[in-house]
Amino acid sequence: MKVLIGGGGTGGHVFPAIAIAQALRRIDPQIDILFVGAKDKIEMEKVPAAGFNIIGLPAAGFQRKKFFKNLSLPFKLLSCMIKSRKIVKDFAPDIAVGVGGYASGPILRAASKQGVPIVLQEQNSHAGVTNQILSKKASRIFTAYDGMEKYFDKDKISFAGNPVRADIANNTASRDEALEHFGLSADKPVVLSVGGSLGAGTINKSIMAHIDEFDKAGIQVIWQTGKYYYDNIMASLSGKSYPTIHPMAFVKRMDLAYKAADIVVSRSGALSVSELCIAAKPVIFVPSPNVAEDHQTKNAMALVNKNAAALLRDSEAEAKLFDMVSSLLSDKDKQKSFSENIASLAVVNSADLIAKEIVEMIK
Repeated sequence: MKVLIGGGGTGGHVFPAIAIAQALRRIDPQIDILFVGAKDKIEMEKVPAAGFNIIGLPAAGFQRKKFFKNLSLPFKLLSCMIKSRKIVKDFAPDIAVGVGGYASGPILRAASKQGVPIVLQEQNSHAGVTNQILSKKASRIFTAYDGMEKYFDKDKISFAGNPVRADIANNTASRDEALEHFGLSADKPVVLSVGGSLGAGTINKSIMAHIDEFDKAGIQVIWQTGKYYYDNIMASLSGKSYPTIHPMAFVKRMDLAYKAADIVVSRSGALSVSELCIAAKPVIFVPSPNVAEDHQTKNAMALVNKNAAALLRDSEAEAKLFDMVSSLLSDKDKQKSFSENIASLAVVNSADLIAKEIVEMIK
């Protein structure tokens, strides 16, 4: 069997795609899987690291802030379409899976035009434009939220949740092991701050604005800054000592970070939401305002409305983050309620559900 997986751009697209590929390999170790992503994006590093082949396309999105960069878009799109046609012809997949992102459109369109069945995996509560367009040709659309009939043909929808990394879905680490890994104390509270795979400027500013208060209160912070922000943050901290603050560009062992944390401060991208449901951690969501149709707020509100999380507006984060963190840390009943309610929304075997259906479609 041959499966082509197209898309990427952020961890929210890439890690579910890898989880699906790993689940396919568990069903059939001989299955031939080829990823197609965007050059210079996160997938070009993470996919080979997971043991899969990937081809990069010169795919790019529309730049709202740097308009002059859009002048090259038509040429990049033409190049993507020509290369996509050749990739599909050469690889001859039995099925093509789209996970969203810049590269998803050209490669899935090329596959469809060559008669290859296509399926989509939509991570968010608000469907992306690319997936909405591709859905017209799709045989199946795997969704992670209720109410997606407003975007897709209801007869094509299959609710499967969002696939998460195997180490998080099957996390057997102890909290003592997790605390030791990060050099943390068992007698002080732990906050995990994450802004997605690329980092979040607002969350970083909010931690920095209250760093003295966090340290003085003895609150330990595992702080994933994102690689774009890390050097500037470390420069700002140069010569200062904050024993409870642990900044790092990227948390490689997120399974241990979740296990160590008492509460989490996070963006509300689809992957983060799904991982936190499985980790069953009390969370304060700070949705990014810089996404299409404000879908991160919609993702977060789906949980807030079920008393499964708290929400802090991006515009209010710098002023209110420390107070919200302190309040939640001191309220054990609310932590317990959040943990139980968010855990009830988890779909643990999402990748296996999707992989099984893909294999059945091929057969």
